[in-house]
Amino acid sequence: MFIETIKLLFERDLNGLKIEIESYKDESKIWLVAPNIANAAGNLCLHLIGNLNTYIGATLGGTNYVRNRELEFSLKNIPQKELIKKIEETITVVNESLNSITQEEIEAEYPILVLAEKTSLMFFLAHLTTHLSYHLGQINYHRRLLGSD
Repeated sequence: MFIETIKLLFERDLNGLKIEIESYKDESKIWLVAPNIANAAGNLCLHLIGNLNTYIGATLGGTNYVRNRELEFSLKNIPQKELIKKIEETITVVNESLNSITQEEIEAEYPILVLAEKTSLMFFLAHLTTHLSYHLGQINYHRRLLGSD
């Protein structure tokens, strides 16, 4: 039951991310940074894609994804359509990777140390959903503040 719930939350918020990125009428505004705003929406989008493809896709699903976290925050001007395609691919990776998780695995330790101390897979997946939600809120605010026409 937990996996089905967490999959629904990932899908809901990744679709929300897609809607936010699609909602920029002028795609150049996806990459705007203003005083006291540390990251552009495009960079936060890349960060979320990298995060989920690393910690769910590669670690749990066995994909060959290799993360370059520095590029998530330094790349600029990636076309809106490419970001949307990457989000859609991430939705697929997350769903496929979580489809094979058993109840025993949910309760077991997440295989790598990411946070300050080891956690269960259940805890870490909950952490990843809140991380996604946090940055999705930032992107929504960025779009309303800097991306409106």
